[in-house]
Amino acid sequence: MTDTKVISMNIKPEAAKKIKSHVKDGQIVLLALNDGSNKYSKQGGTCTIGANFQFVILDKKDPEYNIKIDNNAGLDLYTSNSEMSFLDNGLVINAKDSTLSLSDDSGVVDGGVTISNFKPSKITKKDMMEGKTC
Repeated sequence: MTDTKVISMNIKPEAAKKIKSHVKDGQIVLLALNDGSNKYSKQGGTCTIGANFQFVILDKKDPEYNIKIDNNAGLDLYTSNSEMSFLDNGLVINAKDSTLSLSDDSGVVDGGVTISNFKPSKITKKDMMEGKTC
């Protein structure tokens, strides 16, 4: 088993309240890309690579997401190496008008971070034909 890396994130109070409203006791939260590059994303295509992030709520830990994100909101929060290539130091989650934004020392990374409770599903041919992947 590999050692778990640890990074930190400042989650502003309004953002923490919004995220916590989706999380039940004992659940895990992932900071995952929402660009079609992983099993948690239904979006995808070159228009979203590295630009869209989401918080995904799980009932148990995903071993692929082994980077612990220390945070001031008390969330059991993780990400993966794939996401880290798009993030810098100084991670901050903010909320304004019920929209979450992710920023780091380089500036705003994503101004529309979503929250979802994971329910396994697949992208269908119909989704792709209707442009729901990008």
